[in-house]
Amino acid sequence: MPSQTNEKVEVRLTRAEREKLEALCRKGTVGAAMLRHARILLLADEDRQEGRRPDWYIAEQVGLSERQICRVRQKFARDGLGPAIERKARITPGTQPKFDGRQEAQLVQLCCSKPPAGRSRWTLRLLADELGRLQVVGTVCPETVRRCLKKIAFSRGARSGSASRREIMRDLWPKWKSSSMSTARSSTTGTR
Repeated sequence: MPSQTNEKVEVRLTRAEREKLEALCRKGTVGAAMLRHARILLLADEDRQEGRRPDWYIAEQVGLSERQICRVRQKFARDGLGPAIERKARITPGTQPKFDGRQEAQLVQLCCSKPPAGRSRWTLRLLADELGRLQVVGTVCPETVRRCLKKIAFSRGARSGSASRREIMRDLWPKWKSSSMSTARSSTTGTR
């Protein structure tokens, strides 16, 4: 098993692995990181006809650092082809979401309620402050409130006061001028 140092790890692909990686590179519908890792392994293969490429050349071709090239080779030697080209799936999200279903419902209820005295409607800052004051969440920034409202497609300024989209009033639609003269007649004839 290779150590985590900068020691060179040989990559020797089997014929099946090489064919799989080449097909992956030709496919075009895979993620950029997976495609880069496949290209790294193909270029680092000791059994290539042209021989293994140096790390500086591979780094230049795929747009990564030499250290990252070394890490991909080590991962291939340690874990095999699958883990070397695919990202490890996260078990839990990186950060816990600020709002769960109950807290989202309280946010919507707050949006539907009457705004504070002296205000015509709720702003994101007011909603964030009120959620903290009511101890729905510890602290929350207005951007988090905005993303939550966007996710549930809620409009704070709707007349209905519900969590549905606002209808466009027909009175506000632009009126088109109608003309008795067609453009075909006026633009095709000309006398000089």
